[in-house]
Amino acid sequence: RGGARRLPARAPGAVATESAGAESAKEDEPEHKGEWSRISWRAREALQQPDYPDMAAVKVAEDRLASRPPLVFAGECRALQASLAKVASGDGFLIQGGDCAESFDGFETDAVRDTFRVLLQMSLVLQFSGGVPVTKLGRIAGQFAKPRSAPTEMVDGVELDSYRGDIINDSSNDPAKRVPDPARMVTAYDQCANTLNLLRAFATGGYASLRSVHGWNLDFINDSAEAAKFAALADRISETLAFLDACGMDTEESPIFASTPFYTSHEALLLPYEEALTRQDSTTGDWYCTSAHFLWVGERTRQLGKAHLEFLRGVKNPLGVKVSDKASPDEILKVLDVLDPDNTPGRVTLISRMGADALREHYPKIVRAVEAEGRKVVWHSDPMHGNTIKTDSGFKTRKFDAIREELRAFFDAHEEMGTHAGGVHLEMTGQDVTECLGGSSGNVLEDDLGSRYLTHCDPRLNAKQSLELAFLIAEGIRRRSGKTPLFTSPGSSGVGPRAPL
Repeated sequence: RGGARRLPARAPGAVATESAGAESAKEDEPEHKGEWSRISWRAREALQQPDYPDMAAVKVAEDRLASRPPLVFAGECRALQASLAKVASGDGFLIQGGDCAESFDGFETDAVRDTFRVLLQMSLVLQFSGGVPVTKLGRIAGQFAKPRSAPTEMVDGVELDSYRGDIINDSSNDPAKRVPDPARMVTAYDQCANTLNLLRAFATGGYASLRSVHGWNLDFINDSAEAAKFAALADRISETLAFLDACGMDTEESPIFASTPFYTSHEALLLPYEEALTRQDSTTGDWYCTSAHFLWVGERTRQLGKAHLEFLRGVKNPLGVKVSDKASPDEILKVLDVLDPDNTPGRVTLISRMGADALREHYPKIVRAVEAEGRKVVWHSDPMHGNTIKTDSGFKTRKFDAIREELRAFFDAHEEMGTHAGGVHLEMTGQDVTECLGGSSGNVLEDDLGSRYLTHCDPRLNAKQSLELAFLIAEGIRRRSGKTPLFTSPGSSGVGPRAPL
């Protein structure tokens, strides 16, 4: 059940020309050519889609979503792309982070705030210490669907539909709750709307003001080395703001200091949901998927000729493409031809996920091929997905040192090729979880994993580990650009387990 399938060529409120666009696509045509519509993907094989037992209920859910307001707006997407264009040109850094998979049960105001707060801290560390403008992109307000390696799984001798994320089914071992339910798409939309309301309030309502920087440390990390470093950084920022005020600049009222742009992202996996939230911008006539500012296509769904690339090629949102060591340079160039035929700076972010050893072997070939064609992409590292292991006790986890080593390999590769390492993509949380092993402050040991292992899917960095990684990246950027370190710590000389990247 589930997996690859074609869905009926219909769309909520679709006009006749859209139906014609879907019917005109040849099922055996690998190229993505001809007229695009928001339903043209339905004529192609759609991988990793749920097998809904009641298509009438799917139509009801799609119609309800199509009548709802957009979650994000075209102008916001254009602003993000403009920021990413600067990253692609070498003038900036993209930090993207959040849950592996959001859940309905885990939605709390404090959890949203704490993840936002840690992302603020990380971006400030990178911006102040690293000396680069930072674009903040949450893996939040939509990251509900997850690809699976098999449509079913055996649990206590019972075959169940695989859990595909709360937007599709429930993680409970109750067989009835594992059946895909399209009404959950509407529930996910409602939670996204609530999450975005909170994020917009935090970003523009004074919480993100640099004058509040001393209040950003979470209570449970106050005793860590990273908290002490951040407090010292906050002191420097406060001194800088006082100096600017003395020069006549009102830093309390200036939006540059009192608020911050913050954008949302998720994997565009569940295509009926994405289609229902795709709208035409009244000012430009372009189509935007209004479920998030930034969408990415995953390793399992970026195949040429399939439905996901067909859908994404027509929306104007900035896009990401996950790239593993199995991808060839020629394949990635063809994907870029589909998603970005005009070579628009900031349109596509290539997100490597390989593991350190595989990255050193395969990644430079892709970078050289893409750069040789003059492609204006953002080079982005996901050091999480290539480093997932399972312990003897059965916990799925990741080692902090392995994550750090993949990032080191990523920065090394770009330094050697003279290209710009544009950012990091992390599965992380503001919660005090014990899901990833290691980290110098509050080192998580294997015996600790069971104490606060809360993830619904893959293991996440906790707040201490995330902040430590941000300092390592920032000091690595300083070192590679010939600047002296702002902080001294074991390994700051360039060697050792805590050396900057």
